[in-house]
Amino acid sequence: MLTLHHLEYSQSFRILWLLEELGAEYELKTYKRDPETNLAPDDYKALSPLGTAPVVTDGDLVLAESNAIIDYILDSHPDSPLRPAPGTPDRARHLFWFHAAQGSLMSIQGVAMVLTLLESRTPWPISALLKAIFGQVRKLFVNPRMDALFGQMEKDLGEKPFFGGDTLTAADITLVYPMFAARDKGAFELGYPNIGKWFDRVEAMDSFKAARAKDDRDSIIFRF
Repeated sequence: MLTLHHLEYSQSFRILWLLEELGAEYELKTYKRDPETNLAPDDYKALSPLGTAPVVTDGDLVLAESNAIIDYILDSHPDSPLRPAPGTPDRARHLFWFHAAQGSLMSIQGVAMVLTLLESRTPWPISALLKAIFGQVRKLFVNPRMDALFGQMEKDLGEKPFFGGDTLTAADITLVYPMFAARDKGAFELGYPNIGKWFDRVEAMDSFKAARAKDDRDSIIFRF
């Protein structure tokens, strides 16, 4: 049986939601972060090939990386609408957002996170210099790319209710972590009504509620 090794406040929430949406049989093993370092415990890092979340085991198989795990699980559910078939109207839209989640959105968020961490943990006066330099990085690289992504999201969600089209797909599931992280930081407070409606639709879904109940945390997002 497939086992989801679920690290609290991590990207493994995606897999938990996926399994609940599929109604799949699985075992859930949860791990708490170290209260001092906020890192995964040693037994989790020893299990994962990369020491990161998410990770699943299935017999002798140990698999990491969110989208690889999602594809692996969906291979066992070929009739699921969570992965539109080739040639269907929403196939390209689904593929774009499924890969944009990791390739674009989380990459940009990662850069922004590193900049913030360096600023907050570097002593003055070096921190003042870094703040000036990083301000330019945000202005020239981070903010324009994030604005472009959010603008495309708002446009697409104005045409159809989900990132993958007319119904929930794995694109929505893989986007849930970076989207909630962005919302937690106030990214959608000024405008983006269609994105706001997407959050409402997601949070109203029984599978999402079931995943949140099993996750049993005040947020699905890990805050540094």
